[in-house]
This record gives sequence, structure tokens and C-alpha cells, in this order.
Amino acid sequence: MSDQPARWSQATVYPDMWLDPDDDPRDSDSVSPDGELATLQDFLKNYRITLRMKCEGLNPEQLARRSVPPSTLSLLGLLRHLAETERDWLNWISDGEPLPKLYGDPDGDFDGAVAEQAEVDAAYEALAREQAATDAALAEHPDLGVRLGKDGIAVRELMVHRIEEYARHCGHADLLRERIDGRVGQ
Repeated sequence: MSDQPARWSQATVYPDMWLDPDDDPRDSDSVSPDGELATLQDFLKNYRITLRMKCEGLNPEQLARRSVPPSTLSLLGLLRHLAETERDWLNWISDGEPLPKLYGDPDGDFDGAVAEQAEVDAAYEALAREQAATDAALAEHPDLGVRLGKDGIAVRELMVHRIEEYARHCGHADLLRERIDGRVGQ
């Protein structure tokens, strides 16, 4: 007998996938976008959707469940971390005073990820709010070569960094979700 859940998937066509292609909310069957900016935005959108998919259907205890000691990594922590990271990115491209940290300490995003519905709701709200704020600020600068903020970061560099961050954490989310309930990802 094992404490580990059995591997499973909702997919019926390809049993190693998260769900059937026809049920996938990511727009992967259409023609790819034209242009570099639209392509970057499309990849970012799909990774954001993927992260949410990995968290769907879980209760607060499952979302807050840590990976393996001594790590504080959890799906809820990832939601909080990415909200904090979006805020940091907004600070990078701002000329004004930086916005304060959402979760205080450098590890507050993970350490404070506790199994309470109010905390889960707040994490989703913070992530949506911070994504929208960063997206809105970047929408004012469609030229990917423009350099912003005190350090002169190029819009292109920030967009690629955002995609990299979400992609890396979607990999973590795959492993966390499989450990929680055995569901495997695509």
C-alpha cells in the first residue's frame, strides 16, 4: 500500500494528457498569431491558463499542500508568488516609487500559503489584479525594443522573462498536482 495517488487523466483520446484536445481552453488548433508581440502574448496567455488548469478542482488544503520537506512549494504558493512577481515586473518598468511587496518577506508568498478559502480567493484575486496591471502598463509600449524604467529593461526582455517564469512554474505545478491527486499533465 502506498500514500501516493494513482496516476490518472481526464483525457479519453490520449490518456497521457491532462484532458482531451477538444476540451482544452488553450487555443492550440488555430493559426498562430502574426508578429512577435502577438506571439509572445499568446504564449504568456496559454501558460497562465495552464497554471489555472493545474489548480482547478482542488480544495484549499490540496492547494496549500507542500511538495516535500524542507520545501515550502505549493500550488497556492505558486499563485501568490506569480502575483508578487507580476508586481515586481511592474516595478521594473515604472519610473516611480516601487509598489510594496504583497506578502512581505522574500519567502512570504510561499510561507503564507495556508489552507484557508479566504487565502485561496485572495491569491486568485491578487494574481488577476497584478497581471492586469502589468499587461496594461506594457500595452502602452507595443514596440518590443523600447526600454523602460530606471534600469532600461526592453519590453521584449520582460515579455520573454514573463513567459519563462510561468513556463518554469507550470512544470512545478505538473509535479505538485500529480503528487496531490495523481493527475498527470500535458
